[in-house]
Amino acid sequence: MALTRLCQDTFQIVSVADQLADRRKMAENEFGARTFSDYRALLKKGGFEVFVNALPTPLHVPATIEALKAGYHVLCEKPMAGTIKDFDRMAEASAQAKRILFPFQNNRFQPFFNKMQEVLQSGVLGEILVIRSSWSGFQRRWDWQTLTKNLGGSLFNTGPHAIDQALTLIGFDKRPTVTCKMECRNTLGGDAENYCMLTLQGKNMPVVEILLSSFLAYPQGDMYNIQGTLGGLTGHATELRWKYYDPRKAPKQKFWKPWSIDRKYPSEQLPWIEDSWKLEVDAEQKTSGYTLRSFSSGPKTLYDNIHDVLRKKGKILVTLPQVRRQIAILEEAHRQNPHIWRGTYAGRR
Repeated sequence: MALTRLCQDTFQIVSVADQLADRRKMAENEFGARTFSDYRALLKKGGFEVFVNALPTPLHVPATIEALKAGYHVLCEKPMAGTIKDFDRMAEASAQAKRILFPFQNNRFQPFFNKMQEVLQSGVLGEILVIRSSWSGFQRRWDWQTLTKNLGGSLFNTGPHAIDQALTLIGFDKRPTVTCKMECRNTLGGDAENYCMLTLQGKNMPVVEILLSSFLAYPQGDMYNIQGTLGGLTGHATELRWKYYDPRKAPKQKFWKPWSIDRKYPSEQLPWIEDSWKLEVDAEQKTSGYTLRSFSSGPKTLYDNIHDVLRKKGKILVTLPQVRRQIAILEEAHRQNPHIWRGTYAGRR
């Protein structure tokens, strides 16, 4: 609803497919849309330009390819695919059909993340050494997204947001080494992981640590913590804090030659400069997400970009090569955890 109001000058929802009758009725009443119980009937009927693939994860690849072959541009939800092989099939279908495939990465354009990039790019924190983010809480789940056969689990569910932000910060040209540890401790029937620790590291890049856990009863600080040679940054969706010092104004020190002086270790008072940012949000603006408060400005940025690309020949903000790097990391992380993904995932390679 909120997104519809934000994009009402550029888009109209004309058709909706959903297996649930109450959701079809809602679409008819609120949008005046034609409704279908199966997306295939929607594609066959036509009458629109862009197919928004918000189907369950196992249908992202086949439905996207079907829509492209039927002549529609496609906006596909995350995760776009489970493997590079499947992702490349989607990209090839887009090229052959001469239709545009848009990835949906709304959290790349969240207000706090825009500000975070601004701070890092300013250079005040010096060389960035470590980027830690936690997309965690304590919760139990017993739905389809906890099953490996549905490409569920914390990495497929939440990881695309975290990895996309990480690659945005370190650069999509980087080829980091991936280390991943997963565990499934779901006692309610799910077999996909609900704990995931992912580390990315490599030459000329900071170490990136991403925690995706359903067992974090007490938060370990803020969602993001970034360490630099001249300072650091911490914060979350609505507030950021950072501090740094100017090395030109720091006390001059002479390296100690004796074991110690006056039975002390070295200490000093650095001339810290502290700054902060706080999101000013309309109280009526709704948010979504349970690991990150995702504001509607992110999806609006993407939908505005789609309009610009299709009508004004604008430049695509989220590109297929960028998302392909994300899929490569997802695939390697799952490969390293065959105790969970041995059956379903290996069978899709």
